[in-house]
Amino acid sequence: MSIKETSVPADRRSAEAPRQKVDLSGLTVLAVFLAIVVYLSLSTGSFLSTANLMAILVATSLIALVACGQTFVIITGGIDLSSGSVVALAGIVSAMAMQAHVPVALAVVIGVLVGAACGLFNGLAVTMLGMNPFIVTLASMAMARGLAFILPNGATLFGFDDSFDAIGGGLVGFFPIAGIVSLLALSIGAFILGKTVFGSEVYAVGGNREAALMTGIPVRRTLLAVYVISGALAGLGGIILAGRLDSAQPIAASGLELNAIAAVVIGGASLFGGRGSMLGTILGILLIGVINNGLTLHNVEPFWVQFIQGAVIFLAVLFDSLNNKRKASS
Repeated sequence: MSIKETSVPADRRSAEAPRQKVDLSGLTVLAVFLAIVVYLSLSTGSFLSTANLMAILVATSLIALVACGQTFVIITGGIDLSSGSVVALAGIVSAMAMQAHVPVALAVVIGVLVGAACGLFNGLAVTMLGMNPFIVTLASMAMARGLAFILPNGATLFGFDDSFDAIGGGLVGFFPIAGIVSLLALSIGAFILGKTVFGSEVYAVGGNREAALMTGIPVRRTLLAVYVISGALAGLGGIILAGRLDSAQPIAASGLELNAIAAVVIGGASLFGGRGSMLGTILGILLIGVINNGLTLHNVEPFWVQFIQGAVIFLAVLFDSLNNKRKASS
């Protein structure tokens, strides 16, 4: 599949949903984000410190990678619940590869390929077997998590090479490498969605699958590709998390997929497909990042943090559902 910059034929435009833009919901998210930033700046003395801002960037880098992949999937009308488990599995496999004296660079590639293979499994089940994405990825979530425990016999693997740890915890100047990687992924994702034929096909498939088929868009190939992208980015996230923690844990990244999905939906993407943007996803990531950081700075109890995160996800999905009902009735 070639991804190149080109114009979209007129007959395909009719099959597409609105392209990348920050609409009213995006501006609302931006306003809420700025309001929270102002509040935290006034209520805590450390929020705007360089150390805290870098901590937010590192903390959100993993969500950003997974959310980048989720954006592609959700725009097509799908969902990937396996992302968190794939993060853990990729970290475990990469760690085991290094324990077998595989070079660090190759171990990183292996981790990404493990993620891509999980995405390929999901994509084939959805496209070739016609299975529901929710059910498929729920099942693969359990299978990937199970493998993450089975392969190391439930043990945590640690003691990695410094060059591997640097991927997740190293700095370029004062800027975290993990942050650079996630920003790069988001930038490439934004370019693909906004400037390529493949990006046009992603929106078209999510906007109206039947119309997309009629205009010659390779629907199956497009769906397969977005799940592979999601899996590969989750695999890369597993490398970053293992490097940051200097350990690969079978239980790692539990629930991460929910935060990533929330970031995408908060950013204006619709769970019904056809709408979303990488810029909106970035806004969603930033909002979740400052909320989590603010709760930490205010020493909020961990179980309240979980409750608030769940409430944010609920409100995001509720808003998306109401928005779709309003558009359907108008």
